[in-house]
Amino acid sequence: MRRARSHRQRVLRFGIRIAWLAAASWLSACTGSAAQSQGELAQNEAESDSAQARVISVDVSGEERAFTFAVEIASPDTGCDRYADWWEVVTPNGDLLYRRILLHSHVDEQPFTRSGGPVRVASADDVFVRVHMHPDGYAPSGAQGSAGAGFSPVDVPPSFAPQLETAPPLPDDCAF
Repeated sequence: MRRARSHRQRVLRFGIRIAWLAAASWLSACTGSAAQSQGELAQNEAESDSAQARVISVDVSGEERAFTFAVEIASPDTGCDRYADWWEVVTPNGDLLYRRILLHSHVDEQPFTRSGGPVRVASADDVFVRVHMHPDGYAPSGAQGSAGAGFSPVDVPPSFAPQLETAPPLPDDCAF
């Protein structure tokens, strides 16, 4: 009888070990899949971000009510068929303060910085800076802040001041 018990105990222990290894293997596989999915998600997010133009930074110099804005932009330009064609400074109420027309695509110059002004704002005035892509429209990523306090990245909803897309000044043509 003792021998039978010992055999049963060994079988039970073996079964427990097998179950434990199977559970550990299953958990490891699940964790690996989750990590792989998260990695793929991050890669997809990076790819989708690269498919949209975005304002990377805004530097301001000059005097109050005559500031120069230097706006750094990353955009998925492919040529005149698809390129960042302007950046603009807009009040929180949706009034256009300044628009810098970009005369050509920047396929081989990414990211790029273009300056413009004078931008007639006070040092403490809160404004948005956003970029427009031809033919896609306004990019969802911009910057918000003031000349005095600086700018931070912000999501700009498509419903924000859509009427400005047809307001002058507008680009005449793309040089290259």
